[in-house]
Amino acid sequence: MSEIILINVSGRDKPGLTSEMTSIMASYDIRILDIGQAVIHEQLTWGILIEVPQNKEASSVLKDLLFRMHELEQEVSFKPVSPEQYQIWMQGKGKNRYIVTLLSRAITAEQISRVSAITAEHGLNIDNITRLSSRPSLEKDDETAKKACIEFSVRGTPPNLDKLRADFLHIASELEVDIAFQQDSIFRRNRRLVVFDMDSTLIEAEVIDELAKEAGVGEQVAEITEQAMQGKIDFTESFARRVGLLEGLSETVLEDIAKRLKMTEGAERLIGTLKSLGYKTAILSGGFNYFAQGLQRKLGIDYVFANELEIENGKVTGRVTGRVVDGQRKAELLDELAAKEQIGREQVIAIGDGANDLPMLSRAGLGVAFRAKPLVKESAKHAISNLGLDAVLYLIGFRDRESE
Repeated sequence: MSEIILINVSGRDKPGLTSEMTSIMASYDIRILDIGQAVIHEQLTWGILIEVPQNKEASSVLKDLLFRMHELEQEVSFKPVSPEQYQIWMQGKGKNRYIVTLLSRAITAEQISRVSAITAEHGLNIDNITRLSSRPSLEKDDETAKKACIEFSVRGTPPNLDKLRADFLHIASELEVDIAFQQDSIFRRNRRLVVFDMDSTLIEAEVIDELAKEAGVGEQVAEITEQAMQGKIDFTESFARRVGLLEGLSETVLEDIAKRLKMTEGAERLIGTLKSLGYKTAILSGGFNYFAQGLQRKLGIDYVFANELEIENGKVTGRVTGRVVDGQRKAELLDELAAKEQIGREQVIAIGDGANDLPMLSRAGLGVAFRAKPLVKESAKHAISNLGLDAVLYLIGFRDRESE
């Protein structure tokens, strides 16, 4: 009967170790059942599960491996595995798999402790931990010291997904980190279209508030905007009320405001990376075409859908032309763009911050509430509040080195 043996090797990493070990195994016709390795700060941890044929002596191959690893200054251990144990392990590998992503300005032991405790409480086992961000510099002003991300690959079947998400949301708020929980499916690294809200998402400002300040009605419009963002007022109603207060504003103000709009942290890096990888991008905004099209030209956005501010005789009339891009319209546009690009909704990422973004966030395969109001964070499946917009790349599994 064949023998199953788990071999663990650790020591200083050096070229050729894998070749050395497997060449010895090859001479005994060893079958590899599982293999994996990690290198942290030049220290190797290497594991391999082997099956020794029944016509070979396990003691001989282990002796040869032990002798050679000693020569290479590696520590090695062996553990026999019964066929019954292997079968149980095999069955466990068929369980549901999820990805837990921890995003922060700096990763701490407390964060990992709390996240891993919650996964265990909900019956999930951590199979793998991977760092997606670059190794942080010790210099505080270095860009690599300003963001960090690690990813846990877990398996199991949590009894209550809503409770699990609520627990993650609670500690995320308490520790000022972001925690994403996704099913590990074929679509995770196969998204093809990313749709963005504009105001307070791609740009830091709410453009209508900036226009209102110029029109002398800033406080009135800001109050209505805040109520709409929190979901206390229907977006279409609030939009009509706010635009109506802009009546008589000179169209020259639009250009002045466009020049001073500030891009959100990470927006240019995110879109530049997406474009280089062949993703399509779109702005679906309850704001105005004038500003959305300016961003389109600057960033190379593929599609823009926003509201057309009516202007007559060089003055804003207080109305918009055409159908208002509200929450329902954003969801419809997401579907239309997915159909146009011949992809499924599972391959779409939607990013927004307001209550009117929730319909499109819920329809996308990956919906992200970005620096959003509490109501939106609680309603969306994923949220980023502590890093820039380019942290979305971590949610689709990209490492910093892959996007630099």
